[in-house]
Amino acid sequence: MSIAFSRGFRSLAALTFSLASLTSGSVRADVPALEGLDALYPQIETLYRELHQAPELSLHEEKTSARLAEYLRKTGYQVTERVGGWGVVGMLHNGAGPTILVRTDMDGLPLEEKTGASYASHATGLDPAGKVVPTMHACGHDLHMSEWIATATLLARATNQWRGTVMFIGQPAEEIGQGAEAMVKDHLFDRFGKPDFAIALHDYANLPAGTIGYHSGFCYANVDSVDITFFGKGGHGAYPHKTIDPIVMAARFVTAVQTVVSRENDPVEPGVITVGSFHAGLKHNIIPDDAKLQLTVRSYKDEVRKKLLAGIERVAKAEAVASGALREPEIRLSDFTPATYNDPTLTQRLVDRLKSEFGADKLVEIPATMGGEDFSVYGRNGIPACMLNLGAVNPARYATAKAAGQDLPSLHSPLFLPDLDPTLHAGIKSLTIMVLELLGKP
Repeated sequence: MSIAFSRGFRSLAALTFSLASLTSGSVRADVPALEGLDALYPQIETLYRELHQAPELSLHEEKTSARLAEYLRKTGYQVTERVGGWGVVGMLHNGAGPTILVRTDMDGLPLEEKTGASYASHATGLDPAGKVVPTMHACGHDLHMSEWIATATLLARATNQWRGTVMFIGQPAEEIGQGAEAMVKDHLFDRFGKPDFAIALHDYANLPAGTIGYHSGFCYANVDSVDITFFGKGGHGAYPHKTIDPIVMAARFVTAVQTVVSRENDPVEPGVITVGSFHAGLKHNIIPDDAKLQLTVRSYKDEVRKKLLAGIERVAKAEAVASGALREPEIRLSDFTPATYNDPTLTQRLVDRLKSEFGADKLVEIPATMGGEDFSVYGRNGIPACMLNLGAVNPARYATAKAAGQDLPSLHSPLFLPDLDPTLHAGIKSLTIMVLELLGKP
């Protein structure tokens, strides 16, 4: 997941960081399913550390998925592996009632960890080009998997407390936005049934441990990757009049395409066009034959997405014509991840339940971001879905950084490391309560 963080939240100034029941061992009497957490926790903490040390890159989650499948089988779930690649599906049926999809992601990132943790990752993997690269769980998927296993275990031990079916999804390839779609295309819902709700937790690098962030409606963006090649006519840099310069052509596009956002899109509808890569030429005095650009395009609404992509194509072709190019630019779209929409009714129901358990001050409304998350795919298939965000920063460190106006290590940073004990406790408790809220009662 790629997320942009806002520096301040209006409601955070008043927060007190007593972790209370959300991060301690205490359990309210009306959540008996959590009574076994204290005995289970050491096993889950060990699992987290082991997963943290062995991240596998997208589409290579073989050992990770096998480990999750083994845990689920031992806990009593009916497990199917290799769904949409390395995806895992664990089903537990417990009478008539709703079906709840509970999703975790599994893949790591090609980063060298620099946290200094005693359990830091020193693992490596192969990138898409076959190059050996360091790997790290810099987005908290190790945390997600650990909470997921703990919740699955607690629910299996407390079947007298709920009715219905839980569908635990171990999803591959979230970091490249392909895993959820691959599982759905592998007939996920035809084979296992279509759930009534889909939920997930994702850690958050700009909230203190012991708090849960929420946002109703669009919370993550449509993400498109666009590759453009402009074609010119190369030649000697001393004789530009005998060439058609693709660098000038592409440079004009880089500036002109921003007017698609600033002058064509409704300013109250978010949209982003960023040129992240510009490659052309090999030597000072040679005008190359072509220039290659890579863009990321972000939006919430599908109609805005359509407008941005059409504008990019139109401006690129117009710049080629203006330059006298002998052929149109080549434009290729790839790696689309749809926008994530938190169902407002479901979100409010979960937030109200968590507030009743942990106190209103532990639930913080956070802004939407232009990051991407393929959890969106489940909602796009007609399932009310909600992803809440789990604060992962040591509360004292969080308060100090905010007071000093300092930025904290973000997700996808080689320095990101959750404050383990309070974050993991809070994640297990809140995810378990979310599932119980939606399941039928005995």
